[in-house]
Amino acid sequence: MKKLFAEFFGTYWLVFGGCGSALFAAGIPNLGIGFAGVALAFGLTVLTMAYAVGHISGGHFNPAVSFGLWAGGRFPAKDLIPYIVAQCIGALAAAGTLFIIWSGKAGNAINNTQAGAFASNGYGAFSPDGYSLASAFIAEFVLTLFFLLVILGATDKFANGRFAGIAIGLALTLIHLISIPITNTSVNPARSLSQAIFTGGEPLSQVWLFWVAPILGAIVAGFLYKTLLQNHDAA
Repeated sequence: MKKLFAEFFGTYWLVFGGCGSALFAAGIPNLGIGFAGVALAFGLTVLTMAYAVGHISGGHFNPAVSFGLWAGGRFPAKDLIPYIVAQCIGALAAAGTLFIIWSGKAGNAINNTQAGAFASNGYGAFSPDGYSLASAFIAEFVLTLFFLLVILGATDKFANGRFAGIAIGLALTLIHLISIPITNTSVNPARSLSQAIFTGGEPLSQVWLFWVAPILGAIVAGFLYKTLLQNHDAA
């Protein structure tokens, strides 16, 4: 249960910090943090929670990461469902908290006909810069694949594990710097689901892509790392 609570709190912090920065701080005139600030916020959530609770649960905070670690031989299949449930509950709890805070400002209402509404992900008309379904799928697949390669490499028993959290957090920052204009950046099915549920409409109907592409990318990364990159011969 401690592992599941760690995943709950870690995913809660990721969604609250990352999506919260997009909702509250990104667009304030003259003082807003913009895309770069949101990207850094997501990276910082993972970095801080990796050191706070990563030693308890492994610090997944993301269903795609759990699948990728399973594919890489680092995580047992029997724990996949409990971890994913804990991650989704944590993400939904964070989205609920964000909604309560966000609704406290007069005039705030979710417009689910607008790209990026309530920090949701999307493609086509719901991509921040109008990218197609195919572009969104490729971006989410490739970026999650490389995110898992970083995670698997940084946490390898032959790597310097003290700096793993920094490498992983910076990787997530880079991922957001690349892909916020494409999909508003997911690479995390729980993060996408939580915002889509509160947004509704077309963003909710598009959420399938932000489960399928990241999970496929993560699984491919796991098998690639295990077969091509992992050092099986080192003592």
